[in-house]
Amino acid sequence: MRKMVFVTGNKGKFGEAKEILAAKDIDLIQNADGYPELQEDDLEPIAAYGAKWAAEKLKHPVMVDDSGLFIKTLNGFPGPYSAFVEDNLGNQKVLKLMEGEEDRTAVFKSVIGYCEPGGEPSVFTGTVEGQIAFEERGTGGFGYDPIFEYEGKTFGELGTEIKNTLSHRRRALDKFFEWLD
Repeated sequence: MRKMVFVTGNKGKFGEAKEILAAKDIDLIQNADGYPELQEDDLEPIAAYGAKWAAEKLKHPVMVDDSGLFIKTLNGFPGPYSAFVEDNLGNQKVLKLMEGEEDRTAVFKSVIGYCEPGGEPSVFTGTVEGQIAFEERGTGGFGYDPIFEYEGKTFGELGTEIKNTLSHRRRALDKFFEWLD
């Protein structure tokens, strides 16, 4: 079994990625130390920088994940600031911002950054289009899952097994697997 380090302090991200990667015979090890995050409007340069920085620091092949919820009517907010917004405002405040909005279109985006020591980073992007629910629904998942609706159900209602087959993170990891093979 191949071992890989996933640099994240987010237990939800780690758990989802570990389960998906186990099916590909990859043993994921968590490093919760984090990495300096660039302040960018796009996730790709953040993930690329984080992967390269962590690979050089840890002297080991690493994977990072920078994800965001991009809400159309809010001009892509919270986007690359999703973790900060979730930690400081939470889902209820995001729902408050959406009060009275008819266009509830949103995109969940995950960018996997991978790098080996001395190498250049590669990034793999996965997206899922959906909408913002009118209220939190479901107890599964983490983060914005209870307010992100996909085909009539929130990610929080889908359950881990179903969500992990279609999530933005899964789609990014599938691209990573194609590249790895």
